[in-house]
Amino acid sequence: MTRRVSQPEGSLPTNRAVCARVEVTHDIGLHARPSVAFTRLAKSFPCAIGVEVNEDGVWLNGKSIVKIMGARIRKGFVLSIKADGAGADEAVRALCALVERNFDEEKPHARSA
Repeated sequence: MTRRVSQPEGSLPTNRAVCARVEVTHDIGLHARPSVAFTRLAKSFPCAIGVEVNEDGVWLNGKSIVKIMGARIRKGFVLSIKADGAGADEAVRALCALVERNFDEEKPHARSA
């Protein structure tokens, strides 16, 4: 679910903030690999990206591996993902999709013989 955040009066509509919420369903949550996948994807967009965990009122830099891993995000936590600037819509959609796909962790990591 994406909702647009209203802009301050008198601001130009060229940059707009977009926000969506998504529940973490990965069994372990955002450990090292998922955190890297999330921040790497976030860094691929030119817009600013923030993450709020369980509506606690604290917005973390979504491009910072230290902030995302430090939040100790577990299964069942709800992330609010907000992007502001060029590509904000695409960034929020892509990051929510990554969370919904369990950070693409369903793929086997073992080498085949």
